[in-house]
Amino acid sequence: MKERIVVGMSGGVDSSVTALLLKQQGYDVIGVFMNNWEETDENGVCSAETDWQDVREVCEKIDIPYYSVNFAKEYQDRVFADFLREYQAGRTPNPDVLCNREIKFSAFLDFALKLDASRIATGHFVRTDGSGALLRGADPQKDQSYFLYMVHRDQLKKAMFPVGGMTKAQVRQIAEENGLPVSRKKDSTGVCFIGERNFKKFLSGYLPAQPGDMVSPEGEVVGRHDGLMYYTLGQRRGLGIGGRGDGRSWFVIGKDLERNRLLVAQGEDHPMLYSTRCRTEDLTWVEDPPAAEGVPFRCTAKFRYRQPDQPVEVTIREGQLWIQSLTPQRAVTPGQSAVLYDGDRCLGGGIVAEILDAGIPC
Repeated sequence: MKERIVVGMSGGVDSSVTALLLKQQGYDVIGVFMNNWEETDENGVCSAETDWQDVREVCEKIDIPYYSVNFAKEYQDRVFADFLREYQAGRTPNPDVLCNREIKFSAFLDFALKLDASRIATGHFVRTDGSGALLRGADPQKDQSYFLYMVHRDQLKKAMFPVGGMTKAQVRQIAEENGLPVSRKKDSTGVCFIGERNFKKFLSGYLPAQPGDMVSPEGEVVGRHDGLMYYTLGQRRGLGIGGRGDGRSWFVIGKDLERNRLLVAQGEDHPMLYSTRCRTEDLTWVEDPPAAEGVPFRCTAKFRYRQPDQPVEVTIREGQLWIQSLTPQRAVTPGQSAVLYDGDRCLGGGIVAEILDAGIPC
């Protein structure tokens, strides 16, 4: 009997090629589309409908059965509610990280096992091995291990990533050679499962905006902000104060939640944008912790997706990471993830909760 694999299909080229490759390798493949967001965008368009149509066409092309499963309630309860709480607290969350843990490798995995599948497969650009290690994807420009660090090895042992050893160009070539209708479909962007939209307008539909002052490091009011939730550390665009000061661009350097003030300064290398120490919460290890509590260890870290690896020294204390960067880091942002690596192996990470020494000269 063939081994049954359930593929999480988004309607994009990566998951479509994933299903194709597994079918060609002789597996019993089932395609499953996860409908996690049911609302239309500001133009009245529901991107899920278009993506579901693409999934059906791909599955019919490669001759595999397919289903649509609705995880909208799970997404609302486990991902989107946290997303809103984080913005309300003045932080900048990354819902893709939580979505992978709570939906794709939890709710979806449970659903697949009910279909008598032995494993699931996704189109993520990562690799794994029989031990449940999480390894970077072979294409450094597309590696997505940063977004999967909350997935535990027990879940990874039940997962396959057929495109993880390929480049994006190779994936598109396979899709085109096999006549997949999504071979030229552009990559999705925007908020996980919610898609591309006017983000300020979208967020204002869920959280009340509280406008306030923009204030320089010297305490001078230099403008007005539309609501602290709309801004993130290091942001330059959209501040609307370009004509003030010495002519250099203004950047967000912090948020004063108590007084509802947005802190801004001129110059992309302003010291308040730099730090070397931070504390993270919601600590997650892919495998076993690399060191005992209180024992410092060295590795590399990414504080945002696509950032080159940064050398760090890390100490685990009471379920938190205390990270000392060996070089100053620009715009380490509360709510984002600090993800740790040992070479190609993703160790785990945590959510940045506090910057401990902002004001380091660059």
